[in-house]
Amino acid sequence: MTLDKRFGDRSTSALGIGCWAIGGPWVSDGRPAGWGAVDDEVSIRMIHTAIDAGIRLLDTADVYGAGHSEAVIGEALRRLPANVRDEVIVTTKFGNRFDERTRVGGTQEVTPAVVRDAIDGSLRRLGVDALDLTQLHGGADTQSAAEDVVATLEELVADGKVKNFGTADDKPWMIALFGKSPSAISVQSQLNVFGHNPEVLTAAHEHNFAVLARTPLAMGLLTGKYNLTNRPGEDDVRRDTPWWTYFDDDAMADWLRRLDAVRDLLTVDGRTLTQGALAYLWSLDPVIIPLPGARTPEQATEHAAAVSFGPLPEATRQEIDTLLADSPERQ
Repeated sequence: MTLDKRFGDRSTSALGIGCWAIGGPWVSDGRPAGWGAVDDEVSIRMIHTAIDAGIRLLDTADVYGAGHSEAVIGEALRRLPANVRDEVIVTTKFGNRFDERTRVGGTQEVTPAVVRDAIDGSLRRLGVDALDLTQLHGGADTQSAAEDVVATLEELVADGKVKNFGTADDKPWMIALFGKSPSAISVQSQLNVFGHNPEVLTAAHEHNFAVLARTPLAMGLLTGKYNLTNRPGEDDVRRDTPWWTYFDDDAMADWLRRLDAVRDLLTVDGRTLTQGALAYLWSLDPVIIPLPGARTPEQATEHAAAVSFGPLPEATRQEIDTLLADSPERQ
């Protein structure tokens, strides 16, 4: 499989790295919103390992770690040779309010002034003059609010602070609205072996968008690391979240059953479970760029090695789809 994927008028690697976890602990709406304690030097080595292995896309958000993920990425980029640094695309997000000092967040706001302030904050933490790509994380709940966001982003492109933008709010009407702007190039959506929203892929093709796949490893469940007696820690967002049920007391056993049903298919041709889960997405649609999260150099190495295997065979992907037809995430 070719390493390059279309990304607006640029190309990037077929795989990115999700950087939520390297933000470290923070709190949103009174609940843990990080993935536990991190070592920033390990995070930087992870990023450098990924880049050395050919990965050229890092995905974060201003709110991850209340700004800390962006700051760590910024430091990692500063330590790279200029010619390598220039090849790396960093995609971030805005829309969630937070306090960098207290590492607390929980509200959303996307007025023009707040969006501009958020972009300036990302520029400062990343240490760049212009953002490669920023994405609406949320907070534009009406057509009018979303139109104002796009208008503000277009002004920021004209100002030279943003190169391109996209939406991580993947409602089809939102994709269509962003698709009216020539500077909008992507949509981020949840896609993994357990399911996705086909309407997102249809809309992405209509607007020539790249699809950034969040949660490609089902928050780590598809790595095979976790079971009913080994779950993420109590201070980990995955244990108490309204967005996923992979580790919930009343749901995890069913998710593990589904994983067991397709384990042999995902590990075909010597792939690890992780590599098979990524290969599934490349087989599903060539516009998809998976964004598996990583915290350690070893994880980044395993992710990057998936590229050499390429997509799963089409017949294998179809068999997985049949076996997982009962998944509540299949629409």
